Amino acid sequence: MLKLHSLSSPVVVQNPNHSLSSQFSSKARVFSANSFGFSPNSSSSRKRLSLKCSQSEYFEQQRLNRPASLNNSSSATQSPAGASAVPARFYVGHSIYKGKAALTVEPKAPEFTALDSGAFKLSREGFVLLQFAPAAGVRIYDWSRKQVFSLSVTEIGSIVSLGARESCEFFHDPFKGKSEEGKVRKVLKVEPLPDGSGHFFNLSVQNKLINLDENIYIPVTRAEFAVLNSAFNFILPYLLGWHAYANSVKPDDMSRVNNATPRYGGDFEWSR
Repeated sequence: MLKLHSLSSPVVVQNPNHSLSSQFSSKARVFSANSFGFSPNSSSSRKRLSLKCSQSEYFEQQRLNRPASLNNSSSATQSPAGASAVPARFYVGHSIYKGKAALTVEPKAPEFTALDSGAFKLSREGFVLLQFAPAAGVRIYDWSRKQVFSLSVTEIGSIVSLGARESCEFFHDPFKGKSEEGKVRKVLKVEPLPDGSGHFFNLSVQNKLINLDENIYIPVTRAEFAVLNSAFNFILPYLLGWHAYANSVKPDDMSRVNNATPRYGGDFEWSR
């Protein structure tokens, strides 16, 4: 809202363009972005008027009058001053459903440890979690009996490099190095289908602690396998934490570090 102040009494102008053109001559002169001075005609020579434009109040009012959906979309990316900014979290996954089992693939982020210098160091690489659930009926799966297998970045590399007729096998002992070592055994086999149309994902779990021996397998077509490989290739740098490093690099910082660091040793082999 624009407010017109007079020496005698304040006057509120609802439509500044219309009112100013009718009350003041065309000799108005602009002195700044928010303050205007006018040379009134003879009939109003006894009154010296000034116009103050409250831009912040105007735009704030416009923001409040916007639909709630627009205000929410802007607040998702910007937090008001003094408010604690909570980063958005996203959960993603890809599922394959077949007659005898279902397979869900989910990426898990790497972990970082804060250093005394204020920087962060990778403490644990990310991984891809495979969840196998046996079928309990037509298009019904018993997720209470699911079995899980965590693929490391190296194991992911083995899968994405498989040829149409190649296979790989991984063995996991969740209690390796502990007193229960050898009591739980997980073996994941990725083998080509007999007709070459895809691969079998076969997970076998032997758990002596609860007397469990289960085998879940699911056929994955060539197209489905291509989707998995594409997702694995995309997520690998993020599982390694390299995206965090890339986002933290600034041209000014790099030039300063490069100029201050002596180029010798194995880390600078190319400069020998």
